[in-house]
Amino acid sequence: MQKQGTRGRRSPALSLLVGAATVGLVLSGCSGAGDTGSGAGSDKTITALMVGNPQMEDIAKLTADAFTKQTGITVKFTILPENELRDKVTQDVATQGGQYDVATIGAYEAPIWAKNGWLHELSSYADSDSAYDKGDLIEPVVKSLSGEDGKLYAAPFYGESSFLMYNKEIFAAKGLTMPERATWQQVAELAAKADDKANGTAGICLRGLPGWGEMFAPLTSVVNTFGGTWFEKDWTPKVNAPEFTEAVKFYVDTVRKYGEPGASQAGFTECLNAFGQGKAAMWYDATSAAGTLEDPKASKVAGKVGYAYAPVVKTKASGWLWAWAWAMPKTTKKADNAWKFISWATSKEYEKLVGEKLGWSRLPAGKRKSTYDVPQYKDSAKSFADITLKAIEEADPVNPGVQPRPTIGVQFVDIPEFADLGTKVSQEIAACIANGTPVDQALANGQKLAEDVAKKYRK
Repeated sequence: MQKQGTRGRRSPALSLLVGAATVGLVLSGCSGAGDTGSGAGSDKTITALMVGNPQMEDIAKLTADAFTKQTGITVKFTILPENELRDKVTQDVATQGGQYDVATIGAYEAPIWAKNGWLHELSSYADSDSAYDKGDLIEPVVKSLSGEDGKLYAAPFYGESSFLMYNKEIFAAKGLTMPERATWQQVAELAAKADDKANGTAGICLRGLPGWGEMFAPLTSVVNTFGGTWFEKDWTPKVNAPEFTEAVKFYVDTVRKYGEPGASQAGFTECLNAFGQGKAAMWYDATSAAGTLEDPKASKVAGKVGYAYAPVVKTKASGWLWAWAWAMPKTTKKADNAWKFISWATSKEYEKLVGEKLGWSRLPAGKRKSTYDVPQYKDSAKSFADITLKAIEEADPVNPGVQPRPTIGVQFVDIPEFADLGTKVSQEIAACIANGTPVDQALANGQKLAEDVAKKYRK
């Protein structure tokens, strides 16, 4: 889900994920003290909106028997697919709808929403809670979720970069070797050799689902290392520049030749399922996927996955930086109870609960330094823990490519308009993946959209 970010006042609506189902989960608990005030449910109930990733599904299962029993606070969860979540939370928070007491947002939204006055700052809560140990949070992740005032506006649930995952059994059977730091050209060659569609195995899985945070999370990191950028330092748009074009053509060609079936509708969840079922030889995506892949209850490839750094071309590293985090909209009338949930959900205590109840590899990691000292986690996550932490530390939101940028951000541009721009350009590229539409045509259209955005900032 990948850093710092933005979304401004009256930010454009994000594209909806067609056909995706909304899953509502209601978790009940014992009665007890809670904040006073109006809102959904009783005073002892808070509402939470979150993205439908495995880590969030885990907390939905664990909350009633742990947090609710401890505090008497019931949490009503609504879980949505990523694109729908972004649209829903933007609508509610930006319009001051007040439907939710807590919501998952990312490093893209947190700083600008803080600047717009849409979020409660959380530093005062975290600093006054010695048991929370704010100093244990990983610094790049904290910075990505902080406002211009240096205060924390969203507490990280898990942090991530990106890396290349590969099926060691498939590689061994075909006599293939994965370099620790492969180039994208090497990855394409490996995908060609590993591809076995006749037997239901793709050479590689790459997101093709439209969305600035779906397709363009991996694709913008590819653009960066190919030498491209959305905008130059002076806001000159470069969407149809040779480097950007080369990167997109490479991505489209690779996924069309060696990628998963229905790639134009495959996002993180679909690729997780495909790779976890042994239906792809490689997958380039979020480091947070590893915990699920190494869980034998959820994955057929547990213990069979190798991990390598994000592929490069012209840069030394190319992994993104992201955090899914819990934020508290300013509209909540249950701030104290909302913080009790947020602090529990992002605590060492919660990580221990996940480890003991669900398996240590499934910890929502990448946010606390102490996680990487837990013996059970180190043993369970030994194949991916170190490379995950190194990838997070290597990610450079200020200089992610080969040229200076007008804003920060590895896999996004730190302006409110990027949500709409990135999504519309991704829709153009999805057509290239699905129908063979020429990439040059798609990026020419994208350049016009970027020009419209650049006019505002050139002034």
